[in-house]
Amino acid sequence: MVSSKLKRSRLFFIVLLTGFLLTACGGGGSGDSAVSSSEADQGTLQLALVDASSGSYKAVYVTIARVEVHLGGDEDDNGNWLVVAEPNKTYNLLELVNGVFATLSEDDDPIYLDAGLYSQMRLIIELWVPSTGQNILSQDHPHANYVIDEDDNEIHKLKVPSDVVKIVKGFEINANQTTELILDFDAMRSVVTRGNSGKDYILKPTIKVRTESEAVIVKGTVTDDPVITDPPTASIPLAGSLVTAQTTEELAVDPKDEVVIETGTIAADNGEYALFIAPGNYNFVATSPGYDPACVTSTLSSGDSAVIDFGLVENDPLSGTVSVEVTITGNDEQYATVDFRREIDCTDDDLNTFSTWVTVATINIANDSGTITLDLPVGDYEVIASSYGLETQVQPVTVESEQDTPVEITFD
Repeated sequence: MVSSKLKRSRLFFIVLLTGFLLTACGGGGSGDSAVSSSEADQGTLQLALVDASSGSYKAVYVTIARVEVHLGGDEDDNGNWLVVAEPNKTYNLLELVNGVFATLSEDDDPIYLDAGLYSQMRLIIELWVPSTGQNILSQDHPHANYVIDEDDNEIHKLKVPSDVVKIVKGFEINANQTTELILDFDAMRSVVTRGNSGKDYILKPTIKVRTESEAVIVKGTVTDDPVITDPPTASIPLAGSLVTAQTTEELAVDPKDEVVIETGTIAADNGEYALFIAPGNYNFVATSPGYDPACVTSTLSSGDSAVIDFGLVENDPLSGTVSVEVTITGNDEQYATVDFRREIDCTDDDLNTFSTWVTVATINIANDSGTITLDLPVGDYEVIASSYGLETQVQPVTVESEQDTPVEITFD
């Protein structure tokens, strides 16, 4: 059973830049330093980092060297870039969830910039040297960028194809005003696994940034839905549950675009979660190992906040597994995104129930990764596998109780 409680109020929390994706690109180098004193024709910029999280890893560490803004002119000329922050710090993205964020500017100070439109921003990722400090295993950082597996604490170095992550749309600084930009680093879509191949995992940074008009907070609690007893049994918080906000487009030309995960987060130890998202219509989906997925749909307007609670039902019968292998002919470095979609009931704001397709599991798999195994609730699925420049693959899969089902995906 899913309980949906919506509360709407004016949101005064953060000012976010217009939604768009940051994509990895070539280049690098250092621009000039940011202006250090305020003037009448200047505004201020504050930068913070949060994570759209993934349940596949215990930690995802990324080292950010600096942030630069483009002043105009030839973007390949480093003289046209201005350094606005130099954190030089290794961040665990999975700690930056449910309202927790890291300030990128030094000593949390605002950054003074001339008023006007800045066409681009770029994030410079440190490739080799991590910052001082220890990881969640009480060890010194072994790499600048790496992940720690959820199940066995195994560490995998992240190969970064480019040290530059570039924002491809601009933002505006207004005189005597502060613009706060929240960089939402999507660990779920950014890490490409290589399974047991022994090779470095790959970091393909995907980051979203939003405007004030897109400042919507969704929060709630994920618990189990206990069997009715006398006296009643209390619900148990389901720590580590994955909550995602998904959009659907039934008429999309490419099957991969029919269901899109816009953002996601991991529930805390008390089962609570929080998401930052743009206004719109979403299916909010909660999943947790050993439980069937649940779905609530809601339409959110600018300035709204919403409370959506989930009560998940234990698997009956027990879940099964799928073993996934991906082959991409002729390109050893390419990877595929594999989504497992299932048709489930979803409850709307008026507690009406309807059937819809949602993604209950997703993973990025490199070409030479070997077999990747996932646990899934029993049922019928569509496997949607997509890879850049190649035709999206669609195949049905039935997961049976305590059985393993092979899934072989080939791109020619």
